[in-house]
Amino acid sequence: MRAAFFIYVGLFVFSSGMEIAFRHPKWTKMERKTLTYLPEENMNASQMIRYHGYPCEIHKVVTDDGYILTLQRIPHGRNGAPSNGIPVFLQHGLIDSAVTWLNNLPEQSLGYILADAGYDVWLGNSRGNTYSKAHTKFSVDSDEFWDFSFDEMAKYDLPASIDYVLKQTGQQQLHYVGHSQGTMIGFIGFGQSPELGKKVKTFSALAPVATVGHIEGAMKVLSYFTGEIVYLFKLLGVREFFPSNLLMKALAEIVCATHITESACADIVFLITGFDTSNLNDTRIPVYVAHTPAGTSVKDVVHFAQLVKSQKFQMYDYGEKKNMEKYNSPTPPLYNVTKMETPVALFTGSQDWLADPYDVDHGLRPLLPNIIQDKNRDEWNHMDFVWGEDAHEYFYQDVLKLIAKYS
Repeated sequence: MRAAFFIYVGLFVFSSGMEIAFRHPKWTKMERKTLTYLPEENMNASQMIRYHGYPCEIHKVVTDDGYILTLQRIPHGRNGAPSNGIPVFLQHGLIDSAVTWLNNLPEQSLGYILADAGYDVWLGNSRGNTYSKAHTKFSVDSDEFWDFSFDEMAKYDLPASIDYVLKQTGQQQLHYVGHSQGTMIGFIGFGQSPELGKKVKTFSALAPVATVGHIEGAMKVLSYFTGEIVYLFKLLGVREFFPSNLLMKALAEIVCATHITESACADIVFLITGFDTSNLNDTRIPVYVAHTPAGTSVKDVVHFAQLVKSQKFQMYDYGEKKNMEKYNSPTPPLYNVTKMETPVALFTGSQDWLADPYDVDHGLRPLLPNIIQDKNRDEWNHMDFVWGEDAHEYFYQDVLKLIAKYS
């Protein structure tokens, strides 16, 4: 098949670390000139925060395995508004960054909304993204640096970040809000470590992800080729995930032909998560694509693809021989969501490609022992929870009420 050939060859290209500039395909050069320029397109997270009149602090966290993570802090609201001192930690999703909580106007973005409500807001950045590309020992150009998936994010990044915030604020607990992969590492980390889970008053899970056997889009396509990707690791090593033009063309040919319109076919984020303009402010899309994808490892994406293929919520699969060395088992250990006692609120969408309703219904919701709220919106997809212009009306008010109730 021609499409399969494109993907196979494309995997060789993206595994070598080539970059692509992502822009919305409906913007030809002429059309792009007609759109209003938005200053946030060329700002980093801290610049965006200050641009809208909020205070911002930059903090560095060193994990136990040497990764240096950047946290952005909004200690209070605009115009010197007082803070109640209660910390809220926001964790982004796959190939994303802290900017996901800042992309819309202040009245629509959760990071700003929480700050204006008086909370001490901390924005996390997973290893390997735009703001967390440093290590105490390894160069960012080394295979060793990129040898991680969400296993390590849950094991090292999550506890290091939470402990740092609690130490800085002098608090015993905080509230945690995750989106997509940010929920996944929460389910893993709080389940593996009850001690860590007790430091979290509430866990608001936006587009919650655990098992992903029924997802749609590019990740499903990539799951058919996990064997080839693992083989490429042996040849090229582990590097940053930046799909090549050839791979993008192949994915777009398959995904867009059956699922979405051409308006999403040049952006890997939309190919993975789905695309629906009904909940997006089109004028803000230049900001979204200017900051996303923000980077992760090839291994992280492969891990997602493995879960699609196995239909199990489990650790990274190295193959039988290395699994025996690493896990003392021929197969990767399963994550036990039932051990997570942290109070969790689920916010889901029926049109979500990545947090598929079937997977949430059968592989997550029945297993959680302490669900304190459960809300779904039929027409919502994966990115609507952070980019949707009406997210503040449909979900963020629920998050605010939940945090206030348990503070």
